[in-house]
Amino acid sequence: MKAFFDYIFNNTGQILNLLGQHIYLSIISVLIAIAVGVPLGILISRNKNLSKPVIGTANVVQAVPSLALLGFLIPFIGIGSTPAIVMVVLYSLLPIVKNTYTGLTNIDRDILEAARGIGLTNSQIMRKIQLPLAFPVIMAGVRISAVTAVGLMTIAAFVGAGGLGYLVFSGVSTVDNNMILAGAIPACILALLIDFVVGRLESRISYTTKTARKAKNPKTSLARRIAIPALIGIIVIGTGITYAFNLVGAKEKISIGSKNFTEAVILANMAADLIEDKTDLEVERKLKLGGTQVVFNALRKGDIDSYIEYTGTGLVSILKKEVSNDPDEVYSIVKKDFKKKYGLETLKPLGFNNTYTLAVRQDTAEKYGLETFSDLAKVSNELTLGATIEFTNREDGLPGLVKMYNMDYKNLRAVDGGLRYTALKSKESDVIDAFSTDGLLEEFKLKVLEDDKKFFPPYYAVPIVREDTMMEHPEIKDAFDLLAGKLTDEKMRELNYRVDSLKQSPEKVAKDFLIEEDLIEK
Repeated sequence: MKAFFDYIFNNTGQILNLLGQHIYLSIISVLIAIAVGVPLGILISRNKNLSKPVIGTANVVQAVPSLALLGFLIPFIGIGSTPAIVMVVLYSLLPIVKNTYTGLTNIDRDILEAARGIGLTNSQIMRKIQLPLAFPVIMAGVRISAVTAVGLMTIAAFVGAGGLGYLVFSGVSTVDNNMILAGAIPACILALLIDFVVGRLESRISYTTKTARKAKNPKTSLARRIAIPALIGIIVIGTGITYAFNLVGAKEKISIGSKNFTEAVILANMAADLIEDKTDLEVERKLKLGGTQVVFNALRKGDIDSYIEYTGTGLVSILKKEVSNDPDEVYSIVKKDFKKKYGLETLKPLGFNNTYTLAVRQDTAEKYGLETFSDLAKVSNELTLGATIEFTNREDGLPGLVKMYNMDYKNLRAVDGGLRYTALKSKESDVIDAFSTDGLLEEFKLKVLEDDKKFFPPYYAVPIVREDTMMEHPEIKDAFDLLAGKLTDEKMRELNYRVDSLKQSPEKVAKDFLIEEDLIEK
């Protein structure tokens, strides 16, 4: 518990910043959902033929896994806050639409007939009778949507939108329970707080509550009637003014992205620090965006300008070429084809080769006498493999590895990157895929096996940059080139260890390295 409070105290600024992002994204999503859902509910209450297809469609959307929906949205609307907001809006529509429809269609018919009898039009009946009476039911749907939005918005970090999910994903990838709790607990409190606020708002605006209150106090204060609209107006105007001031005099900006593991985040911070130090550009850091396809598609679409890729990944996963074990050949193919097919510049390698490997606990290695992949293949039918989801789907990952070594695991459990180490430690799995520079290999004292048939291609880290960005800002090439050849396998493993095991921030580790190498001033 002390470690948790120490983490909160040392990272208060970051947590508050992410909390602010989470609140902003959640409120925007709920407001959009209300703006779409309530009119849609009114429409289908007036046209019953539309009710089944509209509510049925909302039900189908609700059944789609959130990550699958995000993955579908990314190719069309990119990364960042937009796909996260769209996803949450789609998930929030069902309770709002359904409750609006239910509230409006369940009003006593005698009341509606009486309203028509005194000459009210349909629109007047809707405004003066139906909506006030249906308001509690509608607000119940809004409360459900608001709480759902807060929980779902933790996934926003998956596409670089920020929010408290960033801490949760970071904690999982670095096996840091304090970081997970620092993201999860404020998200839970925020959900409860929003539910309370919406509930209080409902009681203040509700027709029945207002009627009872007027009976006690017929003269409602003018201040109370205008307080909420005024507050909303102040927030909107203040946000607009702040945005305008941020635009005025803003430096030219480029964005650096990263994949969702420690090493990628460290390298992205190094690149960003160098560019900010050596050029007049401002760098937007879009970190932990996801796996290869998410980040690469973000680069192609222009949501980011650059990120650090690996030559082997570029060769096999992106270009779909056959595996080669010649580092120079792999780099040459990637450099040529990235430029020709995608309009991307591949810069000089950073120096280290972060190839895939397989690792086991020391007790497992001793029990079965494991030194090489071939040794592992002989007993694989007795062992459970806990691999990352991406590794299980890549031809230079599990599918190709199984073919070459004739492996046949007893069980396969595909999990998130950080969870595979947790599962191995708790003996829920026996073998994991790992990167040769993983800091967690040192922390968990794992046995790294030898790829004796040389299956895995070389994975040298290289910056890739959009060609149009390079043409507009050629100075960033000089900044990137300062890193060329500076990082060895051992040095990269040490940097990862500082983050994963010593719990230093990736930003600090990256900056400290650049200062140690005299690449930037302290």
